[in-house]
Amino acid sequence: MQKALPLFRDGGSIILNASTAASMGMPAFSVYSATKASVRSFARGWILDLANRHIRVNAVSPGPIATPGVDRLATNEEQAQQFKASMVAGIPLGRLGAPDEVAKAVVFLASGDSSFVNGAELFVDGGFAQI
Repeated sequence: MQKALPLFRDGGSIILNASTAASMGMPAFSVYSATKASVRSFARGWILDLANRHIRVNAVSPGPIATPGVDRLATNEEQAQQFKASMVAGIPLGRLGAPDEVAKAVVFLASGDSSFVNGAELFVDGGFAQI
């Protein structure tokens, strides 16, 4: 951000990639969760730091999303399927999210349609972190 801000236009929109892991306790993810919590904290602080430039800062917190990275958390296909099934069991919508669902949330936050949204954390998680 320090390097990009001098190039950034006043009135722009910054969208940070956080995670539901910042709001939930998850075994073996403590460092990851802490770093994503700090991203959320940056959004809160930067809305004040950048207020005079009218730059909005928001965070998107995806939940379990069907990506190749999710599959790489397992050592084999069977383990990957079990892992995904255990995640789906905790998602009220009953499925993993799709990458384009996260992208659409980012597009919304980047657009003028969200012109009065600032410092928010938008969960794209099917309700995963909400229960």
